[in-house]
Amino acid sequence: MNSSAEISVTAVRVADLLADGELMPVYVHVIDHPEGRVLVDTGLTRLHPAVADMDPRLYPEGYQELDTGNVDIVVNTHLHFDHCGGNHLFAGKPIYVQRRELDDARTQEDYTIPEWVDPPGINYVAVDGELELLPGVRLLPAPGHTPGSQIVVIDPGAVLTVIAGDTAVWFGELDNPRTEGQQLVRSLNPGTVWLTHTHTPWRPGSTITV
Repeated sequence: MNSSAEISVTAVRVADLLADGELMPVYVHVIDHPEGRVLVDTGLTRLHPAVADMDPRLYPEGYQELDTGNVDIVVNTHLHFDHCGGNHLFAGKPIYVQRRELDDARTQEDYTIPEWVDPPGINYVAVDGELELLPGVRLLPAPGHTPGSQIVVIDPGAVLTVIAGDTAVWFGELDNPRTEGQQLVRSLNPGTVWLTHTHTPWRPGSTITV
């Protein structure tokens, strides 16, 4: 790609969760690309008794804003409940996830909400390692938060942008990276890193936030 203006990222808040007594936002991220619209993670769209202790608060207007009918491709960074809870809205659309992540979500107890992983009509594309999703947009495995986590790297030929899911949950985990995935993100020297649970993206020199 020749210009960063050709690919844009929009964060859409779809829910809040209560974590350690404080509200934690849940964002999904929309990539508008000349060859299609990509939704990274699907957040929460409904409630479930298994996560009632986190007092989920839904923002359906978020999904109205992003217009699900115009999404061409879905990517799950991983399959924890707050990242795949809207997968059911995209039956028949390709949903890209690392094969390790899909296997773990389907076989491990207390990993996620199983019926949110495999709703009717779901069409997963299991990825083994790195994949070019669209020109200038790559998927990279980023183990750490889960063994099968992945990140989305947007390389317009200038400064990189990363959509990292929960590879880092808060800025301090990128300031002082410890997991393989966090170290990978920093090694890419990105200008912007979008996280699921922060209101603003991490940038080099950002103030630590949650």
